Amino acid sequence: MRRREFITLTGAAAAWPLAARAQSMMPTIGVLNSRAPGESSRLLDAFRQGLKDRGFVEGQNVRIEYRFAHNQNGRLPELATDLVQRQVTVIVSMAGTPGALAAKSATKVIPIVFQAGVDPVAAGLVASLSRPEGNLTGVSQLLSSTFAKQIELLHELIPKTGIIALLINPTNQLHSKPLLKDLEVGARTLGLQLQFVRASAPGDFDMAYATLRELQAGGLVIGPDIFFLAQRDQLVALAARHSVPAIYPWREGATAGGLMSYGSSQTETYRQLGIYTGRILKGERPADLPVQQSTKVEFIINLKTAKALGLTVPNTLIGRADEVIE
Repeated sequence: MRRREFITLTGAAAAWPLAARAQSMMPTIGVLNSRAPGESSRLLDAFRQGLKDRGFVEGQNVRIEYRFAHNQNGRLPELATDLVQRQVTVIVSMAGTPGALAAKSATKVIPIVFQAGVDPVAAGLVASLSRPEGNLTGVSQLLSSTFAKQIELLHELIPKTGIIALLINPTNQLHSKPLLKDLEVGARTLGLQLQFVRASAPGDFDMAYATLRELQAGGLVIGPDIFFLAQRDQLVALAARHSVPAIYPWREGATAGGLMSYGSSQTETYRQLGIYTGRILKGERPADLPVQQSTKVEFIINLKTAKALGLTVPNTLIGRADEVIE
């Protein structure tokens, strides 16, 4: 072997462990996601944008380990434990309150950034919104106000209806008794009777929609459950088949053919998750980062679906919509 070749080879051999060592020092984000990979691309892009806003780009100066529960919340604890065992730098829970609780149970050391739909203090995630303490912080999407607004919007579209139903998942702790009681009170102030229909498996939906006829409900509010989001196409199809005006808590409900959607902007929430994750990667502590309140909401009307249902959407509603599908 020539001397120059030998020097080149030994130089490359020395450079390899240095590169490997540098890569091993790259921080790793563990993402705990309740959905399936294909259902999360838009939201994950928003999360990566938040990271980029703080100077972190996946594959360049940060790695991301993804764990998807495929809409099976029962898998969240084992997935959270797996991320802890891999000694990730920070865990990001994109699985609502169940995911945040699973991550909290798995570690009291690794920082956790969560997205939750209920009061994080009442759920036992943080000590307070302004001073979280511990190793958790995140973004809260309080549902009581959006729930009440959904009922109001549906009532405005179908004012002659005296009964509106709410679809809930009885296995989800999100639908706590105090929240549902508040909603009943809010419905009464509008002169409405609020009924509840329940579904916790795909096979329950046919019965739930059949129950609407028995209850004489003129409209349906879909609860903000991850399971319902995963089954949105079936829910939209059933609403069309039964001619039920329904409002959804996420924009995918309206874009998939549902009548209306109203709820917190998911892309903005996930971008905030990325920003907080970036701040923690730069050395800030979760205890020093107040839990953010999601304030941006999206209201979408699908005029095609309204026409199919024989409904005339008032101009007052159209004028307030962030997006109108024609």
